[in-house]
Amino acid sequence: MSSVSRQHRPAPPLGLSRLVLTGAALVLVALLLLLPLAAVFVEALRKGWEAYLAALREPDAWSAIKLTLLAAAIAVPANLIFGVCAAWAVTKHRFWGRSMLVSLIDLPFSVSPVVAGLVYVLVFGAHGWLGGWLQQHELKVIFAVPGIVLATIFVTFPLVARELIPLMQAQGPEEEQAAAILGASGWQTFWRVTLPNIRWGVFYGVILCNARAMGEFGAVSVVSGHIRGQTNTIPLHVEVLYNEYQSSAAFAVASLLTLLALATVFIKSALEWYRDRSP
Repeated sequence: MSSVSRQHRPAPPLGLSRLVLTGAALVLVALLLLLPLAAVFVEALRKGWEAYLAALREPDAWSAIKLTLLAAAIAVPANLIFGVCAAWAVTKHRFWGRSMLVSLIDLPFSVSPVVAGLVYVLVFGAHGWLGGWLQQHELKVIFAVPGIVLATIFVTFPLVARELIPLMQAQGPEEEQAAAILGASGWQTFWRVTLPNIRWGVFYGVILCNARAMGEFGAVSVVSGHIRGQTNTIPLHVEVLYNEYQSSAAFAVASLLTLLALATVFIKSALEWYRDRSP
């Protein structure tokens, strides 16, 4: 009798467990995300708005901002084109080396950005494999803008492709095959069938790629040479200011990256909301 009563004993209400889990999640979010974000802005504004704006208007800071925007403006479109082409090739065609291509796309996820920067120095540096040829033709890659752009492209390489490949695999090739049967060319099929179906994945990939490009530190730090006012991006400039004990200026510049992260989350959430409401 007692065993039967134990088997039919009512389960504890789900409301309490849901409340505990939600509360624990909110506490973790507050401690690990909201508190550090708030600390960045508090430290940035500790000396007032005038000091904050002065730190952003300082020539070296403005140079870092422009270089970061330039690197992102080149890296994001390059990875967008590659990501769309790679996702199309992997999901719509079967060819020798397909698995190898997928593995190479994921390579930047497993390689440390610092190692990637060192590889670029080995190849394009003054004593690297192509260093002599570059010097003969008065071309400079390492400790210059081209090296920063290459490093940024490498670390953001998989983001667009990895956003699109699962999406295109789930959609399947039926619509493209139907368009081909109806006489559409490859370009017509891509622009009128494939691209409308993957547009949300393209938007998400571009947003994430841009955020990572502007916030990259490791690979860019290796290839930049830390030339103040010339090859320092925003993260590198923050490090320089912090090492010089200019904490308010460092946090002021770091707040730009924080605002970028918040804008990225907001834009992604807005796109998801609009996607769910669109027919």
